[in-house]
Amino acid sequence: MDFNVMRTGRAVLHVTDLEASRAFYDALGFIETASDDENIYFRAIEDFAHHCLHLKLGDIPAVETISYKVGSEECLDELHTLFVDHDRNVKWMEKGTQVGIGRTLRVEEVSGMTIEFYFEMEHVERMMQKFHLHKGAKVQRIDHFNCAVPDVDKAYDYYIHELGFKCSEFTSIKGSEHIWAAWLHRKPGVHDVAFMNAVGPRLHHIGFWLKDPMSLIDCCDYLAAAGYRDSIERGPGRHGLSNAFFLYLRDPDGHRIELYNGDYYTGDFDNQPIEWDLDDPARQTFWGHEAPDSWFNEASTLLDLNGNVVPVSEPKLAKIKPNTII
Repeated sequence: MDFNVMRTGRAVLHVTDLEASRAFYDALGFIETASDDENIYFRAIEDFAHHCLHLKLGDIPAVETISYKVGSEECLDELHTLFVDHDRNVKWMEKGTQVGIGRTLRVEEVSGMTIEFYFEMEHVERMMQKFHLHKGAKVQRIDHFNCAVPDVDKAYDYYIHELGFKCSEFTSIKGSEHIWAAWLHRKPGVHDVAFMNAVGPRLHHIGFWLKDPMSLIDCCDYLAAAGYRDSIERGPGRHGLSNAFFLYLRDPDGHRIELYNGDYYTGDFDNQPIEWDLDDPARQTFWGHEAPDSWFNEASTLLDLNGNVVPVSEPKLAKIKPNTII
């Protein structure tokens, strides 16, 4: 069944120092829509919706939920029926209980992550032509989530066969029938969510779209000049997988942000997934340089529907890092 999941929508992150987080995301070029003593709501330059990133003051860095926009209120009810029928824990968040967003459905999905679906979000001013306010990376919009899960096959099967996602690219291991990582989409780009084999469930990163590759360079210059040089974890570079330019950053609490531009159209019905071998050195970085160990080993803690830390488990596939010879 197609539940008309449209795209990646927003993330809700817990941070331990709201002012430090405000300064960091402001340096990337996010627009602050609203805030109070315990919350900041950021949007990107193209957004007419209230926010794509909600930062909440918390005791520990954690991910409260990642969210997807759907095409109607009825889709929320249909998704509720699906998850209840599959014995998943669910929670309605009624309109008025969260700032800027309507009724939402939160679910502990098949990998144990708390995900959220919504239709309605308050409209605000687009900032596309407020060029005097554009700075840092000039972030345009939210693009995707990347999730570390212990069983990629299970996540892949559920999102493809139950939620109506499609696969653009995937990574396999020679001699194995299992998928090591998969890039799944609803919008006609490379992905709205990716799953990769790792200790999990955890959130590896949130990807944000930039207007052009030069914005990655502008961001590096801006961050270095503003005192955030140590926040740059990986890149800039070009992925083989997705063909996109990338820059990975760590915010003050260690949440990983990818700045991203340049993937390709996947909307044709007969678009076929591209397969990569895990040990292909062009897969993760087309230009050849390796990702640091932190990129494979570190990710953000998730919270369940009751606000408790989600326990993690070892991945089904023992191999969690490519063998890459430079």
